[in-house]
Amino acid sequence: MVKVGVIGLQGDVEEHIEAARRALENLGVSGEVIWLKRPEQLEGISAIIIPGGESTTISRLMQKNGLFEPVKKLGEEGLPIMGTCAGLIMLSKEVIGATPEQKFLELLDVKVNRNAYGRQVDSFEAPVKLAFSDEPFLGVFIRAPRIVELLSEKVKPIAWLGDRVVGVEGDNIIGLEFHPELTDDTRVHEYFLEKAL
Repeated sequence: MVKVGVIGLQGDVEEHIEAARRALENLGVSGEVIWLKRPEQLEGISAIIIPGGESTTISRLMQKNGLFEPVKKLGEEGLPIMGTCAGLIMLSKEVIGATPEQKFLELLDVKVNRNAYGRQVDSFEAPVKLAFSDEPFLGVFIRAPRIVELLSEKVKPIAWLGDRVVGVEGDNIIGLEFHPELTDDTRVHEYFLEKAL
């Protein structure tokens, strides 16, 4: 049985839990999706989602709750991990605009610019092209980070806004600027969870 953990320290956790549950249903896979708060819940985990929120807070709380190092190790060992918005920042190798106390998992070979899209009022929705589907996907961008550089050939684009890359994949790791959990469309979650099957 698949066990998916959504890191539930801060951010849009419940939306990801619901989207992952629906995605498992659509894939015809039995499994559970848990609100992941403590290291002992990582036992038997099949995939992890790091939600949006505020990356400084998520970084601090993951260290305080003892999740930071175990999650980093699992990612290095090949466990599927998806980060959206602030989750993308947490996964990135390099972050422009990071605060000195921020610590990142550095599992994805990309450079991102924190809050590149500006303030909350500058949030927007726009159709995103996906590498794994012919139909456009509604991208919800909320104070999003921006992928400014792919740092190695280990990462490949999987989502575009116009001709700009807004989603990437590096083997078991997916990072997205936008929030797929805030739509009724589960294609992105299904694509991610197939890595855990």
